[in-house]
Amino acid sequence: MAQTYEKKPPRPYLHPYLGGMMLGTVLFLSFFLSGNGLGASGGLNRIIVFFEDLIVPGHVDRTPYLLEMAGGDLNPLDAWIIPMVLGTILGGFLSGLFNRRLQVETNKGPHISNRTRWLMAFAGGAIMGYGARFARGCTSGQALSGGAVLSAGSWVFMFAVFAGAYALAWFIRKAWN
Repeated sequence: MAQTYEKKPPRPYLHPYLGGMMLGTVLFLSFFLSGNGLGASGGLNRIIVFFEDLIVPGHVDRTPYLLEMAGGDLNPLDAWIIPMVLGTILGGFLSGLFNRRLQVETNKGPHISNRTRWLMAFAGGAIMGYGARFARGCTSGQALSGGAVLSAGSWVFMFAVFAGAYALAWFIRKAWN
């Protein structure tokens, strides 16, 4: 006789204040133990430079910005931020797995196709990635690490991000409603 398995519902999300306190504790420990804050774009950039150095090492050797990470005998993966980024990806995966939220889906509104949603996500990610490299840091690094040390530029940046997102939401709300 075949057994039927009931799919258990996902566990509830963590309370936002508790999650914020836990994130603050992780940020404090990051500063205390490594002397560095949290962020992601630098690690992802180093991973890309690693593969770029494998495929076109001549380009890396002619670009001063890339030489700082991968020139000569330097290994771009030999940096504190690499284990942090890989741990963040693994931690997110395990959290989704253990809390029964791991699934393949495309979140979108009823008036937008999957293809358009994926194109919009790709375009937004490309713009954010370019902006993060242009600014020499990502939103999480600015908001968490810069905000925690009371950097005026980080606070101005975050207010600008929220204001810009609020203003842009008016134009794309039809795609989500």
